[in-house]
Amino acid sequence: MSTQPETPFDNVESAHEYVRLLWEAIGDAKKELEADVATAKPDRRLEALRLVQYKLEKLDLHLQSSSRLLNDLRTLRRLLLEERAFAAAADRTGTEG
Repeated sequence: MSTQPETPFDNVESAHEYVRLLWEAIGDAKKELEADVATAKPDRRLEALRLVQYKLEKLDLHLQSSSRLLNDLRTLRRLLLEERAFAAAADRTGTEG
């Protein structure tokens, strides 16, 4: 049986960490871009930089949303696993007595 290589999306926790790191990278890029916009002459380059700012802001919002969704999934998974463990313990207790 072949083992698949580990990816950033093997589980919810690693996907959440990947999104968090990507979100941090977007924040760094936004800071660098602000400096470029501040020094750019009003021409096509400035327009392009402002478009990049807009797109990065949209990506930032999507990553925030994705992070919250992954956190919700992680919480729900923990809740379900705890319920499953509780039900299994209750079954063992009921059948042992």
